[in-house]
Amino acid sequence: KRKLQLSPEQCSNFYADQYGKVFFPNLTAYMSSGPLVAMVLARHCAVSYWKELLGPSNSIRARRTHPYSLRAIYGTDGLRNALHGSLSISSAEREIRFMFPEVILEPIPAGQRARDYLNLCVKPTLLAGLTALCKEKPADPMTWLADWLIEHNPNKPRLQHQITEEEHQ
Repeated sequence: KRKLQLSPEQCSNFYADQYGKVFFPNLTAYMSSGPLVAMVLARHCAVSYWKELLGPSNSIRARRTHPYSLRAIYGTDGLRNALHGSLSISSAEREIRFMFPEVILEPIPAGQRARDYLNLCVKPTLLAGLTALCKEKPADPMTWLADWLIEHNPNKPRLQHQITEEEHQ
């Protein structure tokens, strides 16, 4: 989540695929007229789920056809529809890079790559955690396992040099 104010030039770059359309000048003027909040939503089928929540891009039509959609509730007209949603995964990646240039987007493994990742990275740690859980038998097993997984995360950064009490002072 990031709050920012885009310049008209930045808006033109963001909406470059809309360039040449009748509404383009009004769109860039509106989008640069005040602060906005950019967010990255992550979940299974995020693009289609978000599009469903948004409803039609024209808020007036959204009020008629999808009265409980976000654009029907918060939009004011065909241009000022309150919320943006990426049209596809590739446009979402481009837009995330635009709004959050410091973010590193990594592809989600699928198929054999996903199975290899699970077998190499997830299963051994989870098996060790569940084994320790069975031996310990804590009163709150979910919290205990969560704490154990945080403590034994194989990807947790480690200090190469342990700081002694003398060095600390």
